[in-house]
Amino acid sequence: MFEGAYTAIVTPFNRDGSVDYGKLRALIDLQIAGGIDGIVPVGTTGESPTLDFPEHEKVIEVTIDACRGRAKVIAGTGANATSEALELTRHALKAGADGTLQVTPYYNKPNQEGLYRHFAAVADLGLPVVLYNVPGRSAREIDVATIARLAKHPKVVAVKEAGGSVDRVSQILRACNMTVLSGDDPLTLPMMAIGAKGVISVASNIAPKPVADMVHAALAGQWDEARRLHLRYHRLFTDLFVDTNPIPVKAAMAMAGLIEEVYRLPLCETSDANKKKIADCLKEVGLLK
Repeated sequence: MFEGAYTAIVTPFNRDGSVDYGKLRALIDLQIAGGIDGIVPVGTTGESPTLDFPEHEKVIEVTIDACRGRAKVIAGTGANATSEALELTRHALKAGADGTLQVTPYYNKPNQEGLYRHFAAVADLGLPVVLYNVPGRSAREIDVATIARLAKHPKVVAVKEAGGSVDRVSQILRACNMTVLSGDDPLTLPMMAIGAKGVISVASNIAPKPVADMVHAALAGQWDEARRLHLRYHRLFTDLFVDTNPIPVKAAMAMAGLIEEVYRLPLCETSDANKKKIADCLKEVGLLK
C-alpha cells in the first residue's frame, strides 16, 4: 500500500513563530515536482511536540488539500496517550488522509502488551497504520514479535524502521508479511537491498528528486543507479543529523532560501560550526552555490 519515497515534511514557521501554511503548500508542490510519492506531516521532523491540537489538525488538513491526490498523505497522529492518538487519528481519517504514522509511545515506556493494545486500538479506527519504531526518541523498541503480531491486523500495513539496524529489517521480513520503510536516510539503500520498499525521509525536504530517483531506481532493480545516487548524496544523508532533527534540515532549507530558519523552543539554532558543515555539504552535493 505504501512504497516509494515519502517526505517527513518540516513545519515552516513565520518569524513570529506561527505556522506558515502558505509556505507549507509551496514546499509540498516542490516535493511533488521532485517525484516524491507521499508527504508525512507533523511527525518528528514536523516538530509535532510543539504544535497545539488545532495547529496539528490544520497542518494535516492543509497537506491533504495541497496534495490533491497527487501524492499520498500519511498523517503523524501518534502520541504517548492512546486517547490522544485516537483523537488525532479520527481527525486525520475524517480529513481524508491515506494513512497514519504511529510513533512508539514515548516516556511512559509501555511493555510489549501495552504497545500491542495501543497500536491495535488505533488500527481499529480503520485508517491504515504505519508503525514507527524509533527507540532513540521513544526509549522503547517495538519487538519483532510484537510487529509480527500486529501484522495480523488488516489495518497495520507497514513499519517505519528507524532503529539504525539493517539486521532488524531482515528479522521483520522473516517474521511477517509487512512493508518496511526506512526511517534512516543513510540506511535507505541497504534496507531496500534486503527488501524494504522505500523511505520516510528527512533529506528529501532539501533534495526531493535525488531521494525519489534513488528509491525508484532501487524499486525498479536498477541497483547501479541507486548505488550511484546513494554514494553521491551519502554525506547529505549523514550531515543532516549533526544535531537534533529537524534542526539541521531546517538550517539547510533556510540556506537554500526555502524557509525562514525558525524553531519552537526547546529546539533552537545549531552551532556556527555545524552550520558551516551543513553549508559545505550542500555545496559539495550541488544544492548550494
